Amino acid sequence: MARKSAVARQQKREKMVAKYAAKRKWLKEQGEWQALALLPRNSSPVRLHNRCLLTGRPRGYIRRFGISRIKFRELALAGKIPGVKKSSW
Repeated sequence: MARKSAVARQQKREKMVAKYAAKRKWLKEQGEWQALALLPRNSSPVRLHNRCLLTGRPRGYIRRFGISRIKFRELALAGKIPGVKKSSW
């Protein structure tokens, strides 16, 4: 499980990105690069990092399911993810 502060910081960034999205888009269209630089750093979507919804783990993230590879394996083996089964060949 990730530290709760890291997860909270990520959620704070997500809120800030959503808050400034329209203003950031407008400034980019106008070419106001100086005003764009004055916006908070965490309002940039580049600073977001995908994290597991269940554990907050930042690595091994499977985008299609929104969870880490470890939780994906646990849930898939338990049969809790529809349409996913263990493969063997």
